[in-house]
Amino acid sequence: MDTVNSAVETLIQSSNTLFILLGAIMVFAMHAGFAFLEVGTVRHKNQVNALVKIMTDFGFSALVYFFVGYWVAYDVTFFSDAATLAQNNGYTLVKFFFLMTFAAAIPAIISGGVAERARFWPMLAASALTVGLVYPFFEGIIWNGNYGFQAWLESSFGAQFHDFAGSVVVHGVGGWIALVAVLLLGNRDGRYRGDRLIAYPPSSIPFLALGAWILCIGWFGFNVMSAQTLDGISGLVAVNSLMAMVGGIVVALVLGRNDPGFIHNGPLAGLVAVCAGSDLLHPMGALAVGGVAAAIFVWLFTLMQNRWKIDDVLGVWPLHGVCGAWGGIAAGIFGSEALGGLGGVSLLSQLVGTLAGIAVALVGGALVYGGVKLVAGLRLSQEQEFNGADLSIHRIESTSLD
Repeated sequence: MDTVNSAVETLIQSSNTLFILLGAIMVFAMHAGFAFLEVGTVRHKNQVNALVKIMTDFGFSALVYFFVGYWVAYDVTFFSDAATLAQNNGYTLVKFFFLMTFAAAIPAIISGGVAERARFWPMLAASALTVGLVYPFFEGIIWNGNYGFQAWLESSFGAQFHDFAGSVVVHGVGGWIALVAVLLLGNRDGRYRGDRLIAYPPSSIPFLALGAWILCIGWFGFNVMSAQTLDGISGLVAVNSLMAMVGGIVVALVLGRNDPGFIHNGPLAGLVAVCAGSDLLHPMGALAVGGVAAAIFVWLFTLMQNRWKIDDVLGVWPLHGVCGAWGGIAAGIFGSEALGGLGGVSLLSQLVGTLAGIAVALVGGALVYGGVKLVAGLRLSQEQEFNGADLSIHRIESTSLD
């Protein structure tokens, strides 16, 4: 009987390891989506830079999260011998891999906001500091119960802050840090002439669309596999993700007036917003959450570009920052039993937790990007920006007609 029990335990553990490994691979694949979304949106002379940034940010993120960030968030290090690390089918290692792909999304998000005018190595250094210190600080507070914040919310408002897959922890934090970086960098040269916005059209709608499709597909690993064990898998999470995505598509189509940029970012807005409550909402609630998120994105992106004159190239602050915040709050609204959700959430906890995430992002972003700007500078010279980051930094163009 002991042999049977041992075999069953081994099978369960190996299944959980495979499950979260598949999730890690799917979220890893999403970084190709980030890359091509940016490649398609920026001008032709900055396409190579977009690709290189996402790849190198991922590499540096993996290093700093392995040695510093994961320890900050979960008080776990990997300095044991390989035999120890390989216990339980190496589940601890694969869990790190999965969560590292989330952490690496932070600089990938920021990259889209600061595109076309940022220096390479200083921004890479800022990405490393963000993934090593700022992001895991808040990640540990929410997902590991660090510093007693979640316990305080539960005792004060009846429930902890609920963020199942990172509407606030990942997307909100990344988007609000990006806003700080965008403001510190300033607008691209020539983007505004007086009160007039000068159009910088996307270089490739097909690449933009490809990036959106890759992200949409990978998001089902991002959300569903946030359960982290096979027995926690839920079809509710999958269908809620689907419905929020669909809500985002439809609303972005209508409000965006057939604009392909809005249409392909609409589903991403819906998916960002549903992350927090995807395990709680009724599918019709998820549809509403995704639709509202797309409306927020279309309205805010238009407002910030045309009226506020903030040059966020891919609109990562409205898409990830504001829609992520909406998702955190929406989990407290649509997750309630009164609106068909599973309950167990507190709207006040969701509000306070969301505001805490924004505060950490703004303060951390100001310290990191403000410090790097002071020490090394963040922006390309006017001549380098005019020539494009591809030739100025990488000395090669994305395509050759020879």
